[in-house]
Amino acid sequence: MNKDERTFRIIGAAMEVHRELGCGFLEGVYQEALGLEFENKAVPFIEQPVIEVMYKGAPLNKRYQPDFLCFEDVVVEIKAISNLGTNEQAQVINYLKATKLSVGLLINFGSKSMEYKRIVYSNL
Repeated sequence: MNKDERTFRIIGAAMEVHRELGCGFLEGVYQEALGLEFENKAVPFIEQPVIEVMYKGAPLNKRYQPDFLCFEDVVVEIKAISNLGTNEQAQVINYLKATKLSVGLLINFGSKSMEYKRIVYSNL
């Protein structure tokens, strides 16, 4: 299965959550509902995995926790804000740097129409 099929399935699950709940809930509500939808759609995921951050080869005490890691290699971060900006995109890029993964999805349930951004980052 290629990455486009994976992100397509993740986005489809998120659209189902947004269709059912609409906007206006707190992020935690969407996170729980999305986990249930991932189970319904057989999307493999880990909720809030702990990601170690390295600095010059040494692990830092500070850890990152994205909302989901799907298919073992797609970082998913969700928001419930009026609109996405560069700070939210930078957060996903930092998760990708820390995990050495290359694909992330930023999904926003806070607007009338669900927003998402697929972020590809090269860890070269």
